[in-house]
Amino acid sequence: MNEKVLIIEDNDDIRENVIEILELAGYTVSSAKNGKEGVELAFKDVPAIILCDIMMPELDGYGVLYLLSKRPETIAIPFIFLTAKAEHFDRRKGMEMGADDYLTKPFDDMELLGAIESRLKKKEGQQAFYSKSLDRLDTLVAKRDGLAALHKIIVERKARPFKKNQVIYYEGDKGTGLYLLLSGKVKTIKLAEDGRELMTGIYAADDYLGINSTLSNEEYTDTATALEDCLLCLIPKEQLEQLLNLYPEVAREFIKLLANDIREKEEQLLQMAYHSVRKKMAEALLRLQRQSEMDAFKIAREDLAAMAAIATETVSRTLSDFKEEGLIDKKGSTITILDLARLTKMKN
Repeated sequence: MNEKVLIIEDNDDIRENVIEILELAGYTVSSAKNGKEGVELAFKDVPAIILCDIMMPELDGYGVLYLLSKRPETIAIPFIFLTAKAEHFDRRKGMEMGADDYLTKPFDDMELLGAIESRLKKKEGQQAFYSKSLDRLDTLVAKRDGLAALHKIIVERKARPFKKNQVIYYEGDKGTGLYLLLSGKVKTIKLAEDGRELMTGIYAADDYLGINSTLSNEEYTDTATALEDCLLCLIPKEQLEQLLNLYPEVAREFIKLLANDIREKEEQLLQMAYHSVRKKMAEALLRLQRQSEMDAFKIAREDLAAMAAIATETVSRTLSDFKEEGLIDKKGSTITILDLARLTKMKN
């Protein structure tokens, strides 16, 4: 086994007990008695997984997680909170910040070892997405030297997991790089003055986020949120710019991606301006079907309303009409396309 585990805990008895259990299980363990010391250890010798108390002197667990998320070498380390506080607020705050799991004190040996093993296995599974999802990146480079440079960027960067409903970036944030979605789904939205959401895009595995902002060196023009648990990789802007400057072939391919994105936005605007409610709904369902490559998919009513630019109540009525007409079937948030041809030929 010999995986490196870092335990950050200010209670001496708990810390020593955890160390003893993990060493008996075959792990290599390092420890810190406060958050500041723990962060320094993580930066110095990157562990495979981190166990961290929440309430600590000098720097609490939330601060530790925040600082680790700012470094590419530590951002993807599985992170488990150890806490005596089991309130919903504490769990939600930690998960929104990117924590992977919680262990509530007191916990027994099997709970501890089970949580660690589960998270390490999940990390291995996430890394398996690299070879398949990054093939698309490889095709952007025509020259052998460019391919080598791209692989260097891939090796140096880390994947970061995002929980369902976790915000990836906000409208107005300065773009730090190009996101590649390895697994899961992400939506991008803009808020109207009246507070209503307009979905500007929905993304699945192998899609890129933030192309426009990254290439134009401007702020993000919308907010990206995980529709489900997902895994993203960030290609730093500086490295991407170097690659684009050195290899024009790569630049041309990214420009094509940007042009496709602009064309999709233009089509969306035309639909909003001129299509009927039924036509908008049909187009939204067809877009989801093409993206999922399956006739059945899940989407919340609110997200479908934002995607089609219609009221939530209108979504419910229109879906009911489509179901009565035999165009779709609907069970909860799962929609199944029954008549693709008739949806495609929906009159305006």
